[in-house]
Amino acid sequence: MANWAIPFILWLTSLSYLSTVHVMAHPWPVGRSTRFYDFKVQTTSISKLCNSKNIVTINGMFPGPVIYAQEDDRVIVKVTNETPYNATIHWHGVRQRLSCWFDGPSYITQCPIQAGQTFTYEFTLVQQKGTLLWHAHISWLRGTVYGAIVVYPKTGVPYPFQFPYEEHIIILGEYWLKDLLQLAQDVLASGGGPPPADAYTINGHPGPNYNCSTNDVYKIDVVPGKTYLLRIINAGLNMENFFTIANHKLTIVEADAEYMKPFTVDRLMLAPGQTINVLVTANQPIGKYSMAMGPYMSARNVPYQNISAIAYFQYVGAQPNSVSLAAQLPSFNDNLAVKTVMDGLRSLNPVNVPKEIDTNLFFTIGLNVQKCTAKNASQNCQGPNGGVFAASMNNVSFVRPNISLLQAYYEEINGHFTEDFPAVPLKLYDFVNGAPNNIPNDTQSMNGTKTKVLEYGSRVQLILQDTGTISTENHPIHLHGYSFYVIGYGSGNYNPQTAQLNLVDPPYMNTIGVPVGGWAAIRFLADNPGVWFMHCHLEIHLNWGLTMAFIVKNGVGEMETLPHPPADMPKC
Repeated sequence: MANWAIPFILWLTSLSYLSTVHVMAHPWPVGRSTRFYDFKVQTTSISKLCNSKNIVTINGMFPGPVIYAQEDDRVIVKVTNETPYNATIHWHGVRQRLSCWFDGPSYITQCPIQAGQTFTYEFTLVQQKGTLLWHAHISWLRGTVYGAIVVYPKTGVPYPFQFPYEEHIIILGEYWLKDLLQLAQDVLASGGGPPPADAYTINGHPGPNYNCSTNDVYKIDVVPGKTYLLRIINAGLNMENFFTIANHKLTIVEADAEYMKPFTVDRLMLAPGQTINVLVTANQPIGKYSMAMGPYMSARNVPYQNISAIAYFQYVGAQPNSVSLAAQLPSFNDNLAVKTVMDGLRSLNPVNVPKEIDTNLFFTIGLNVQKCTAKNASQNCQGPNGGVFAASMNNVSFVRPNISLLQAYYEEINGHFTEDFPAVPLKLYDFVNGAPNNIPNDTQSMNGTKTKVLEYGSRVQLILQDTGTISTENHPIHLHGYSFYVIGYGSGNYNPQTAQLNLVDPPYMNTIGVPVGGWAAIRFLADNPGVWFMHCHLEIHLNWGLTMAFIVKNGVGEMETLPHPPADMPKC
């Protein structure tokens, strides 16, 4: 038996599921001041890559409007759906203290906002500051419906790093010439994988490497000697991406809206949903420098767009028509470049990581291929070996309910979900190197709307383990309603005897890229009641079922109890 297996099995069998701890109540999140926003979901004509088409936007903007606020502010966003499509908005990374109804994932915390309907989101940014994002959370709408959330510190509270001369938002995205809703439907009906995007974009602009895009390029004008804060967001659908600036160093000061100990790198990798703030000093000879975005693809045999998106970091005084200095991106499968960034992420100050654990969980994550059951196999079973692609956690592919999971839980409506999501894998094997892959005969997953119930105040440790069933891959796992401490990660199978854990200053994140062929360990305190989605942030993996939901029960008293739903909650 492999050397990791015996201690692992002993550890697995000794996991306890006690949930006895109780935590201090938080003050009710009323907010310091209130920020109002009016979002209209609209179809907007856009011209890109030699083609014009209609896309879904907010207020006709691509990317959408920025939400600006300060720490502890109340944010109210009225969303009116003026399109014929269903819509919802998710406030990615907002911890939604006692506001689960406003989290936004369709059929998890709400029914979609239907054509002609309005829904008002309300939440408080309790002890949160930094860069986050908002995006649609239904079908593939978030391919065009996304924008930044910028939360400043309270008045009079400085940044814990050099105050920048200017700040700029950089949103990385993907662009398709096909209608995204139709494309999603076609891909899922095919049983196969998605096509690569037609282009990458930086703030909606593909840049000069693409057809008809010489002037469709984003530019920052910089003053020599000045230092700039770049708030970088990956709002892409299905790709993780590298980002770099030619001849310039990037000093990371924040990740997922939490301050980090500053450290300097040549390039970043951001998965969809991740945000990183960097300081860049304009300390090079006057000229025009490329800011480049390119693919990180850790899975085997997956097609991807290999043409980089380019923007310009242009010094004041540079000749307008000067040739830009090219940026050097890592190769598409450079896992070391990814690990280098992860290795450097440390919370700015020592943090209060849960030391005692009440609930120990171990989730395998990865892809599956189901046997073909369709009548028209050539049309609907285009996965490997004539099967149908799926994805799973602990070999359970999530089936989306047809009403809101939160509503079913709150109103005790039976038949829409079960509370038996496995705490550990039901089958043990060499997850990375010996996974079953006789496709599709032994690569099946179970299907179900399964949830895992957590007692209020329980201290949770969760090991996320990549599997090699179809292909090992870096999976960006996002937990709604919480941030979590990333206390460790490594390659191969998790071994509790040899795993190196950081319980002093681990990063506090909302999305973690589980390393290709490896594992990540996270801890959090289950102190926010409601139903909280956890899923891979590659949209196609979410569609295939690489998701689950936690139910965090109420505690004691009003401060620990999920409030009743708002009056204008959309109906399914």
